[in-house]
Amino acid sequence: MNSVTRTLLRVTAPSRFCRQISTSMIRRAQIKKVLCVAEKNDAAKGIAEIMSNGRAKRREGFSVYNKIYEYEYDLLGQNVTFCMTSVSGHLLALEFKAPFQKWHSCNPVLLFDAEVEKYCPENFVQIKRTLEREARQCQALVIWTDCDREGENIGYEIIDVCKAVKANIQVFRARFSEITPNSIRRACESLTEPDINVSDAVDVRQELDLRIGAAFTRFQTLRLQKIFPDSLSNQLISYGSCQFPTLGFVVERFKAIQAFIPETFFKIKVVHEPSEEESVEFSWKRHRLFNHTACLVLYQMCMEDPVATVISVISKPKSKWRPLPLDTVELEKLASRKLKISAKETMKIAEKLYTRGFISYPRTETNMFPTNLNLVPLVEQQTQDNEWGPFAQGILESGGPTPRNGNKSDQAHPPIHPTKYTNSLQGNEKRLYEFIVRHFLACCSKDAEGKEVIVDIDIAQEKFSASGLTIIARNYLEVYPYDKWYNKVIPLYMPNTTFQPTAIEMMEGQTSPPQLLTEADLISLMEKHGIGTDATHAEHIETIKSRMYVGLTADQRFLPGELGMGLVEGYNSMGYEMSKPDLRAELEADLKLVSEGRKDKASVLRHHVAKYKAVFIESVRKAKKLDEALSSYLGQAQEYTEQEEQELEMPLPVRKCLQCNLDMVLKKRKEGTGKFLSCMGYPACKAAVWFPDTVLEVSRDDSICPTCRPHPVHMLKFKFKRGSLPPGMDLEFVGCIGGCDETLREVLNLKYLRGGGDSATQVNHSLASHQSNPPRANAALQSRSENRPPPPRLNTDSSRPPLPSSTQAWPMQPSSSVQGNTIVCNCGQDALLLTVRKEGPNQGRQFYKCSTGNCKFFLWADQSNDQQGPAANRGSTGHSSQTPRPSFGFANAPHQRQSTRGSAGDGGDTMCNCNEPAVQRTVMKEGPNKGRMFHTCGKPRDQQCGFFQWADENVAPVAVGNTGGDDNKWNGNRKTGASSSKASSSKASSSKAPTAKRQRTCGICHEPGHTRTTCPQRQ
Repeated sequence: MNSVTRTLLRVTAPSRFCRQISTSMIRRAQIKKVLCVAEKNDAAKGIAEIMSNGRAKRREGFSVYNKIYEYEYDLLGQNVTFCMTSVSGHLLALEFKAPFQKWHSCNPVLLFDAEVEKYCPENFVQIKRTLEREARQCQALVIWTDCDREGENIGYEIIDVCKAVKANIQVFRARFSEITPNSIRRACESLTEPDINVSDAVDVRQELDLRIGAAFTRFQTLRLQKIFPDSLSNQLISYGSCQFPTLGFVVERFKAIQAFIPETFFKIKVVHEPSEEESVEFSWKRHRLFNHTACLVLYQMCMEDPVATVISVISKPKSKWRPLPLDTVELEKLASRKLKISAKETMKIAEKLYTRGFISYPRTETNMFPTNLNLVPLVEQQTQDNEWGPFAQGILESGGPTPRNGNKSDQAHPPIHPTKYTNSLQGNEKRLYEFIVRHFLACCSKDAEGKEVIVDIDIAQEKFSASGLTIIARNYLEVYPYDKWYNKVIPLYMPNTTFQPTAIEMMEGQTSPPQLLTEADLISLMEKHGIGTDATHAEHIETIKSRMYVGLTADQRFLPGELGMGLVEGYNSMGYEMSKPDLRAELEADLKLVSEGRKDKASVLRHHVAKYKAVFIESVRKAKKLDEALSSYLGQAQEYTEQEEQELEMPLPVRKCLQCNLDMVLKKRKEGTGKFLSCMGYPACKAAVWFPDTVLEVSRDDSICPTCRPHPVHMLKFKFKRGSLPPGMDLEFVGCIGGCDETLREVLNLKYLRGGGDSATQVNHSLASHQSNPPRANAALQSRSENRPPPPRLNTDSSRPPLPSSTQAWPMQPSSSVQGNTIVCNCGQDALLLTVRKEGPNQGRQFYKCSTGNCKFFLWADQSNDQQGPAANRGSTGHSSQTPRPSFGFANAPHQRQSTRGSAGDGGDTMCNCNEPAVQRTVMKEGPNKGRMFHTCGKPRDQQCGFFQWADENVAPVAVGNTGGDDNKWNGNRKTGASSSKASSSKASSSKAPTAKRQRTCGICHEPGHTRTTCPQRQ
């Protein structure tokens, strides 16, 4: 057995197997009640009337539009009760899960990977309830939806709903092409199983259309509404992978007309009028010349000897072929050309005629009648009509219908043809039904016959020709007025005779551009390039019309609008010709392979999602090309600042905000070149993480941390200033800010909140808003290396020795020193006092800045006295290998005010960021911190400032800048900074239980006794 035969067996065997299985199952199961579901209520009513011979009882379902028809039917020898009802097209819809549904909920690129789910829309819930109620009472389910891809997918939606309430219900598929007694009975006798492959193809298309359409539509609309507010402020700028190539065809034809340059041509025409009633025009065999001189020379030669010699006279039969059987595309095209009915209206009317039983299924790719379809009864039905009845009778009397067949078959439905005679229709329904009947009778008739005469003559060796036509038998033309064929009488010429032409003229003309596309032209192009299917062509054309991408001229030709032109030119300029049909045509080819079971659903989905995602990312990167293209049609684009432009770019999320669960993204600072991590919920949520100036570049990496939660936490790619990291560390590396990256924790001095075994960054609630400039000289990246100087800090006593680096804590404000009344910048120089002159809320306010401009120091003068010293001393001088305690992120976290400036043992209320007393709470959640007490803001949750502090870490900062009583204690203890620290610690111990001093460990191996710089593992 060869491979072709084996393939055929594999294809045909399943359907035969399905029929056998379904028959045996019905006989074994003793089914008493069957639920039948059609795609529309009209179809359900028509099928029920046929199966019950008009005796079906109607009752109401939960949906007022979808009735239930109940009747008895003899199914394979069993008397079974049938309940026939219907849906209204697709019962379920595909949508993104809740976090991704709102337009501003995420960056559109995430929609390519976001989770989707099927749900029942609210207006179909009652239909679903009806199915669930009826399914519980039935033993079998028969799907009577249309036999095409969409119908198969709708069938599986019905199956899913029914099996959810009755898992053991048997499922069968009725296959039919028309709602006629013979067709319905054949379907009942040959029930099969539904085809999952065909349904899968629709699932792939639906998901791809949702992801691609939503991502591009959100991107286009949100961006262009801001760029062109005067023209597009309320405009939905949709994108679809079918509608855009359809728009591209219209734009391409328009641009071809614009680019067309007419050329002048010349030709010679010969006219002969043997009598007053007769006139023959001979056309030049050369057709035309674009060279005037050459044509003039030939014309003068003809004029010198203007005698025509008849070279030949040829007479031969001529036929005008009858039309091919009608498929969907031809129906749309011919209705548009001949009846001036749009494709969308045509398909809407055809659906109605089908559900009422007047015509066969109108969505078919077949243009050849199957040999087992008896056409005689169909022709006989039409003999009763007054207009085409005699012609139908003539077909029967002349040997019966002999249709001309094409070469296409979808193996599912026959060509469109009338199934029942009616004369009760009105308006466009009557016109379309009449066209289908006449077309059917014409293709079952004979070709028109005629006789053609061709006369060739010679004048000065230049050849000319004329033709005549005599119609002998009109045949199909008698019933098909949509085709024209006329007699063209010419005189009788004899070979080798001569005559004197009446006129010989040299004519001048110009080439003309192509015409704008008609709807029929557009459908032809869509079919040729594989854009959409015969069932969706009309929908895509209607979409570009409703979006105002195209308009119609007075003679119903498509003219692109300004928005449509700009969009196509913009995307084409990016390098991805998205208006070309190639991308979608490949998808349509893959969908066909999926429906045939030759490709896997998941692999096709992955491939095309990845391909369109790459195109989308590139389109966003080159979005300014879209702005430029549209500005030539819609006017000057709105100018935006760098910050506003950054917002338009829609950065990719790094992680979820721990406060509001929205995305946190990297944004540029309002001033300077640095970046910070900001919550998309700003200004409602002010969670942010500032990166210090030592970080030259930071960007989101595609890699995801496998351990940090909530998932996903993207890695960040850092680039640091030279000299800002300890020796031996790379200036560029990729790290995680979720808490698991030891290196990044060490370098950035990040503090983390741990709970339940998962690490997550506790974002920094900066006092500085997004509108203000974040602290410049942030010491968070200060190395622990001994060869690095400690960061500058506030000091009121220049004679007092500085604290050693082992007890150094990070400052809350830009680094500076205050010597007496002098503010010192980070360079160690006296800071310059200036006054804000620019109009605004800070006009007249004084501030300090670096006199040289080298360190970018900045400090408001009225805040210089409010600077506080180091953050809370934890009673430890080094890093601990124990799990870090919960704390806020960077050193520029909200500082804590206390009632006294003495040691930790002085007591006093803890103040939150609102400058109000904080309240004390206890951790109740299961985990390592359960039972631990903490301070937080006392306001209601939606008004809280975000302040947080563990109660057992509520230690006052080291006394700085206090000239009161505690300063004497400080001055009295001048041995070393370490002894100062000990004194402070001993005093703190008087107010709380003593704790063991934690030994300092290495940041690399976490062993005591050495530091990072001397770590053996590093060497």
